[in-house]
Amino acid sequence: MDIYSVIKKPVFTEKALNLKETQNKIVVEVHPGVNKVQVKKAFEEIFKVKVDSVAIINVKPKIKRVGLHFTKTNRTKKAIITLKAGEKLDLIEGV
Repeated sequence: MDIYSVIKKPVFTEKALNLKETQNKIVVEVHPGVNKVQVKKAFEEIFKVKVDSVAIINVKPKIKRVGLHFTKTNRTKKAIITLKAGEKLDLIEGV
């Protein structure tokens, strides 16, 4: 798998931004078929930083109502990437 298709997009929620500021962790959405080793290699090659550890979270689909019908959202996978001490990554900075 191509390293640029492993990482889809960063996650910018309140909890993710708090993890970034306090614990030097980055939360990204990844391809559903990848594992921790692939995420670590892709993140290190793309952003040129050293990764300490990777935690993977499988997000189950939620049931949504659309008119009279019920549908499910797509399942996703998120990765919480812990950077080594002294490493810094500025994906986006707040105002």
